[in-house]
Amino acid sequence: MIYVLASASPRRRELLALLGIPFEVHAPNVEERLDPAWTAAQAARALARQKAAAAARDFPGDCVIAADTIVEIDGILLGKPTDAAGAARMLRLLSGREHRVITGVCLRRGEDERVFSQESLVRFYGLSDEEIGAYVRTGEPMDKAGAYGIQGRGALLAEGITGDYFNVVGLPAARLARELKSFIGEGSF
Repeated sequence: MIYVLASASPRRRELLALLGIPFEVHAPNVEERLDPAWTAAQAARALARQKAAAAARDFPGDCVIAADTIVEIDGILLGKPTDAAGAARMLRLLSGREHRVITGVCLRRGEDERVFSQESLVRFYGLSDEEIGAYVRTGEPMDKAGAYGIQGRGALLAEGITGDYFNVVGLPAARLARELKSFIGEGSF
């Protein structure tokens, strides 16, 4: 059995490597659509399940690890921005406020799966239009939920975090290790 990361995210690759989990990367082509009726946790779990199911077709006997991260504020779900203007709008919405970051994770092996989500709270400093514009021009916000990367220059935006930092990066590392051990069994990695 091998572990398969169903994600193209370099951050998720780094976190799995940090845990000492040997893995291969297989990023399935899944169109991410958010149902407006979903809560942030439901959306994150559903998208992780879709990615895991797609990857599991190519790796039926192996353990697939898939994740999706959603940012939520005022009941609004923020995925990845589609353009610079969208990124700036998201950052203005988050400016000076606290928001939730939810990562859904799906572990799948054959027909067996375990799905869970982890939540962290992030509070942003108040951001000027100049600060937002400068950050957007770095390009960093474009492939990240909520238009920021806490592990990069986005760290300058955050006043504080309550909960798992790695969850905000995109994978709740400690919980994932425990869930994997329980899902696969003792001595899994």
